[in-house]
Amino acid sequence: MSLTLSLLSGSFGICRLEPEAKIPDWANAGDFMSITRTSDELSIVCAGAKVPEGVKSDRGWRCFKVEGPLDLSLTGVLASLANPLAEARINIFAVSTFDTDYLLVKKDRVSRASEVLIRSGHRLTNR
Repeated sequence: MSLTLSLLSGSFGICRLEPEAKIPDWANAGDFMSITRTSDELSIVCAGAKVPEGVKSDRGWRCFKVEGPLDLSLTGVLASLANPLAEARINIFAVSTFDTDYLLVKKDRVSRASEVLIRSGHRLTNR
C-alpha cells in the first residue's frame, strides 16, 4: 500500500487531563486538534505553544497527515506506516478520523521518519 502524506505546520503537544475535566479553551487553537474522552482520561492533541505550564503533557511533536479521504473498509493503513517506523525505532502517536489518519512523531525524528516512510513506498508532499 502506497500512501501520500503531508507534514502539517507547527509543533504539537499531547496532553492528559482528568476524565471529568472540561475541554479547555486553549485546546481549540490551530488547524489540527484531537480530543478523546474515556473513563480514564481526557486526552488532547493541540498546538504545543497553547498548552499552559503545569498541564501534564509531552510537547515537541510534528504531525504527518495521510492524504484522504480514505475508505473506512481499507485495512492495513496504519500498519503500513507504523511497522517501518517501529523497525526504525521511531515512536508514534496515531490519531484517526472518519476521513484519514495522522501520525505524530517527535520533531527531532521527523527527517528520519520521512526517509523511512519514503523508503517504504510512501510519498511526502509539501502542503
